[in-house]
Amino acid sequence: MSEFLEGLHPDSLVVAAGRPERSTDASLNPDIVLSSTRHPGGEIGYGRFGNETWSALESAIEALEHGKTLIFPSGMSAINSIFSLLPIGSVVTASRNGYTGVMNILASMARNGQIEVRYVDVSNTEEVLAALPGSSLLWIESPTNPALEVADLPTLIAAAKGLGIGVAVDNTFATPLLQKPLDMGADFVMQSVTKYLAGHSDVLMGSVSTKDPELFNRLSDVRKFGGAIPGPFEAWLALRGLRTLSLRFERAQDNAMELAKRLTTHLAVDRVRYPGLENDPHHERAKKFMAGFGAVISIDVKGGAAAADKACESSKLVTYATSLGGVESLWERRHRWSSESPTIPTNLVRIAVGIENVEDLWIDIDQALRRSQE
Repeated sequence: MSEFLEGLHPDSLVVAAGRPERSTDASLNPDIVLSSTRHPGGEIGYGRFGNETWSALESAIEALEHGKTLIFPSGMSAINSIFSLLPIGSVVTASRNGYTGVMNILASMARNGQIEVRYVDVSNTEEVLAALPGSSLLWIESPTNPALEVADLPTLIAAAKGLGIGVAVDNTFATPLLQKPLDMGADFVMQSVTKYLAGHSDVLMGSVSTKDPELFNRLSDVRKFGGAIPGPFEAWLALRGLRTLSLRFERAQDNAMELAKRLTTHLAVDRVRYPGLENDPHHERAKKFMAGFGAVISIDVKGGAAAADKACESSKLVTYATSLGGVESLWERRHRWSSESPTIPTNLVRIAVGIENVEDLWIDIDQALRRSQE
């Protein structure tokens, strides 16, 4: 990363990073390089080993996360690349509430005898610290999906590293705009680029960043020889989406804060989970090291699962769908998926707030919640 980029605010980095070198009549944007075959003598060698379009996106994420970056064709392939580095029999301490894809792969690896998993409440620092001895990897998702629990990242990362334990952080909900786990000492930070970084619900992609050259090389080999490589066009789309990350995220976060405040007094809502609320149990911790509170809210709808489903089915502007981080607002009852963690309430609805007009969003959410109680 050039000295020029190192001095820029993240709002500027998302615009400036990953650009081609400036020269007479050069393109402002990177090209989409569609080639599987290379002439000999260069650094790439073959299409599975590298691509100029990948490199442009990787350098942009690197500037944001402060670590060498590799992109993958999905968030799950990025996650699996980290888990693939674990020796057979490793102990993994992980969030008990977390992304269902991670929960599934950890359970599968444990059933197959590849690893042992210690599930913890990552917001309970003492519980996590007690589980760490003997672990090979601490996997932290913070804020968690969909319970929005916040881990004390500085304390947990320092404790794990003091014991010689690897640390990986899923930073998808916070993005590098709100927290930088590598700067806190984590070994890996993972992004589902599909979500906020790409931001338009049209790309599947993941990334892993690290400051450790040896870990980077091992991950690079995993990608080269495992074949989990992204498409150049998808990488180009993701980089184009990244250009507006700061603006999109700021608007979505502002919307989320306003909606969360209003939802606390809604007659159809039992509980609002959002660390931006002053009465949220994770608010004070999040304020200490996060630059904001994100754009995801979870609510427990009165009347149980049936009422939660009815609310989601009754919206018009907010779309009933799985995902988050796009310009549009989405919501869903998370337990419509059988793989959702049993510790998540069956009436919990995750709201991924988009960039629409907040009054329009409120009118739609309010009417849908009212209908859920009929």
